[in-house]
Amino acid sequence: MDGLVTNGLKSLPQDARPREKLLARGPSALSDAELLALLLRTGLPGKHVIQLAQELLDRFGGVAGLLHTGIEALKAIKGLGPAKRAEVVAVLELARRALAQELRQQPLFDSPRAVREYLQLQLGARQHEVFAVMFLDSQNRLLALEELFRGTLTQTSVYPREVVLRALHHHAAALVLAHNHPSGTAQPSRADEALTQSLKAALALVDVRVLDHFIVTRDQATSMAELGMV
Repeated sequence: MDGLVTNGLKSLPQDARPREKLLARGPSALSDAELLALLLRTGLPGKHVIQLAQELLDRFGGVAGLLHTGIEALKAIKGLGPAKRAEVVAVLELARRALAQELRQQPLFDSPRAVREYLQLQLGARQHEVFAVMFLDSQNRLLALEELFRGTLTQTSVYPREVVLRALHHHAAALVLAHNHPSGTAQPSRADEALTQSLKAALALVDVRVLDHFIVTRDQATSMAELGMV
């Protein structure tokens, strides 16, 4: 216990403590490691909390990588007990909800950055392929995001009938398709293009438009519409 206290935020000089710096100078004055240290609060014996925070950022590829990390990956980190893991995951969920709220309050494509960030937070860290659909109202505002299929995605494993039924359930006027590539390659394949065209044809029968299909990785989300493939 003494080691944990010694390596916590209170062991720093008053003017170097992240909380005091934040209150005095604002959050932008803090480094990524200092902001994360505020969440973690304590380090490990022989390892200061800011050092622990920096090691986490280095391991997962910075703030964006950490936010895209699932709770299972965090369990492997020494020094991250259940309470600290819960706090990190809670911040992730708050980020998701903030982006979802932003997308519900304005037309989706008024903020393409938010769309990409939202999809990356939802799908970017998955270790298996997930097919998701963003259902939109007549003003292109987000109604819901649902994960409909998992596993190896092909034209035959994603069922157009199920997508159509969920679109009707939400009274959607349009939708955006998305799936992740755990390999890290964000380029659409021919199979992705074929699947998109199949779903467009099925949804056109019930007057629901497919606006885009995103290929999502931890680092980016590629718009097939921007590539002329939708």
